[in-house]
Amino acid sequence: MKKIFVSILLSILLFSCNKKSETIDSKTLNEEFDNYKEKFVIDLWQLNPDWAANQGYHKLDSVLVISDSISIKKQLDFSHAQLDSLQHYAIDGLSDNNIIDYYIIKNQLQGSIFRIDKLRSYQWNPAEYNVCGAFAEILNGKYDTAEVRLHNFSLKMDAIAAYYEAAKSNIKNPTLEHTALAIAQNLGGLSVFEKDLPIALAKSKLPESEKKVIKHKAKVAINAITTYANWLKGLDNPTPRSFRIGEDLYKEKFNLDIQSSYKADTIFKKAVNHKKELHKKMFILADRLWPKYMKSEFKPLDSLSLIKMVIDKISLQHTTPKNFQSAIEKQIPELAEFVKEKDLLYIDPSKHLVVRREPDYMAGVAGASISAPGPYDKNANTYYNVGSMSGWSVEKSESYLREYNDYILQILNIHEAIPGHYTQLVYSNQSPSIIKSILGNGAMIEGWAVYAELMMLENGYKNSDEMWLMYYKWNLRTTCNAILDYSVHTKSMSLEQAMKLLVREAFQQQAEAEGKWTRVSLSQVQLSSYFAGYIEIYDLRERLKIEQGTNFKLKQFHENFLSYGSAPVKYIKELMLKEI
Repeated sequence: MKKIFVSILLSILLFSCNKKSETIDSKTLNEEFDNYKEKFVIDLWQLNPDWAANQGYHKLDSVLVISDSISIKKQLDFSHAQLDSLQHYAIDGLSDNNIIDYYIIKNQLQGSIFRIDKLRSYQWNPAEYNVCGAFAEILNGKYDTAEVRLHNFSLKMDAIAAYYEAAKSNIKNPTLEHTALAIAQNLGGLSVFEKDLPIALAKSKLPESEKKVIKHKAKVAINAITTYANWLKGLDNPTPRSFRIGEDLYKEKFNLDIQSSYKADTIFKKAVNHKKELHKKMFILADRLWPKYMKSEFKPLDSLSLIKMVIDKISLQHTTPKNFQSAIEKQIPELAEFVKEKDLLYIDPSKHLVVRREPDYMAGVAGASISAPGPYDKNANTYYNVGSMSGWSVEKSESYLREYNDYILQILNIHEAIPGHYTQLVYSNQSPSIIKSILGNGAMIEGWAVYAELMMLENGYKNSDEMWLMYYKWNLRTTCNAILDYSVHTKSMSLEQAMKLLVREAFQQQAEAEGKWTRVSLSQVQLSSYFAGYIEIYDLRERLKIEQGTNFKLKQFHENFLSYGSAPVKYIKELMLKEI
């Protein structure tokens, strides 16, 4: 009995000492975790130098990773080893900031393992192999002298031939869609070596002998890229893999990529219900606008037909292919002025946004996008990439411009630029956590841009029935993106069914609908990120409005939300609710 009592007493004393030790060591634990994060990032860049350069870390610019079996095993070993390392940090002792970073790192590592072991896209997606973008970034960079960048360019070219040989060894039973994209993007990217490089060399101060060596290497690179494209063209692939990844892979990829509070099928159901709500709102507006645009024409009994007729009439108001980019450039300062006037959030005027024609190596997936500088290169330009209609038929160009008519073009600019992607990514780069910047959550990033569209109109931007009708049409696109993405990859939705959803129910032009089909056949889950992120951000704002009452300030909400960097919305929500 005495022995038992002594044992119990000893256990109590040890427990008390441990509790005291945990309290004392909390600061040390966070310092150790901060050190771990720094080393994790450096090790991550060693394996992914192109990703590092994209984030503004240029110490590895001369390295081109050859994606052979050894490299793939290194990626896998790294992920497993880092997951083991994470287990050494008691999550209860970490700060709020580090708890989010912990989960983001863990998710990134699990996602890497999933892509190698289960998704295995490196085998069936030939478009994953393309050096042109990384080399273009070196030429376009402003982070060092032209001579230093060209020297790295030269060293990096040494591995191009081996890079594409490894690609050919990896590819097995690729999809037809990704094969076509790989051919188009690689051949399109040849201009980096055929046109851009000679111009850069001519302007540089490199000795002629070094210029001659670089030009020779460029010929080797051009041959390797062309050979790869021709190899893909002649590939014997009688039973190509379907681009659809199936329900199990889709749901797992959704959980890893989106990191939402909701499951994939829940987002799908929410999107279906939201589509019905939008149709009701659109009918009210279209019916009210009917006399203005349709005069005395007979009203169809079918509500979707009535909405489409009004939308089609308004969509005739659009710019020309020649002026498409300049129309976008003109609107950017107008948006910035509106945000400032309404005091919606602070926008740093020193962070430049440059509207440019979309580079050829990026073409084929989206018509407009943002290329933002990474956290190591915060002062570099952000580029608004605008798709070109060069070579398009008159009919295709007209269809595209009706889709991006005078009203929707403004909503597109809100989404891509101000206060959408451009603004959010500037804030993300100011985040004290580099983890949240480099491992940014796509659903938060896209969700913010979609939320920004509604928020601007709520605050009176170009207020009119036409603008609201077109906004609902645009928001319907976001909603139907999620429906399309889930349905195509998990329910085997056909092209015919997709066209019905996009053209009839989402009122999209044929060219836009066909482009979206191309996109859903080349990507998975990403199209759902817009709606998933938007719903969570909007729900959070409405909840805070209720809980804070008269203390709720919109600008404060926006700046506080964005201050957490590009973290998953569910974690930002936890911290913002914890604050109040």
